[in-house]
Amino acid sequence: MIAELAFHLYVSAAGVDANPGTAARPVRSIARAAQLAKPGTVVHVAPGTYEGGFQTTASGTVQAPIVYVSDVPGAARIVPPADSRKQEAWDNRGADVVIDGFEIDGSAYKGGKPWLFGVYTTGSRSVVRNMKVHDIARDAAAMRAANTGNQGGAGIMGDSYYGGLDITISGNTVYNIGPADVSSNLVHGVYMATRGAVLNNLIYQVVGDGISTWHDATEVKILNNTVFQARGAGILVGAGDFYKRMGPHDGSRISNNLVYDNTKGIEEGGSVGLRNAYTHNLVYGNRTDWRLRVGRPEATVEADPGFVRYDRLGGGDYRLAPGSPAIDAGTLAAAPATDLTGVARPQSRGVDIGAYERAAPTKTSATTP
Repeated sequence: MIAELAFHLYVSAAGVDANPGTAARPVRSIARAAQLAKPGTVVHVAPGTYEGGFQTTASGTVQAPIVYVSDVPGAARIVPPADSRKQEAWDNRGADVVIDGFEIDGSAYKGGKPWLFGVYTTGSRSVVRNMKVHDIARDAAAMRAANTGNQGGAGIMGDSYYGGLDITISGNTVYNIGPADVSSNLVHGVYMATRGAVLNNLIYQVVGDGISTWHDATEVKILNNTVFQARGAGILVGAGDFYKRMGPHDGSRISNNLVYDNTKGIEEGGSVGLRNAYTHNLVYGNRTDWRLRVGRPEATVEADPGFVRYDRLGGGDYRLAPGSPAIDAGTLAAAPATDLTGVARPQSRGVDIGAYERAAPTKTSATTP
């Protein structure tokens, strides 16, 4: 909910950046709204198409975060400019910031620097949620840029390079990251390089890992994600090439994830400790399901997940069909309260594995003629 006493700014594709950002006189760009924002600001972005390749630096506070919200979920669409000058569609450096409900579509690249990141956030306690991020780093030029100096790339990245901690990436759909039929160990779907949480994401068709943890990653909650068609690991738990700390990656919980039809399932790499818990995951149909160095999986489901309709290219329905072995097979102790679509958990005897909770059938009362 948006507090009644919040300070509200408005962005519209029909606005002008010289405007004050009121509902009657909105600004044109999210970057301009960020310059006007202060703790407690809600930046309302109207449906429309907006040029990406911008940076936001304003910070909120724990009690009064800055919230950037697409007022109609998914209807504020961020696309490449005519001559891209940045490698990130949205580069957030602000702490205590929420980015909520935008589509980032890199498919219509026009020239300049190719986008390597959909959302890059390094602000402590920042949240990236309810996003649709796709078609990032899709051509050979982008991969050359990603490989130069090990730059890397991702649909969404939470990073500690500038000191960010406790970043949350939740409820996003991330797909078509990297070129088709190419593999990479640098470009990933969701990339967490710090302490934080990766929850309720649907991730597919990724050139590297679906969910990758590296650099300063530790104490990461990786819960109730659905990952398929990653040409690296579905989930990589690791640390190395450190920024601010020296490993290991330890104390993470990897639970209730559905990891299916990837090159590798769940893998450990680099510097890892003994306190990472792998429980109640469905890991099946990958070329190699597990590659753990010191961790031990518990309560794993090893069976076809039973989607409503599976399409490896992304045109399917990735909810759970009746009879799916993932239904009620998760652990409530580690589950987010709602699923990717806002359905409450649990709906039945237990929590379902994956990003979707199967809604309980609606009870109808019999009528007497």
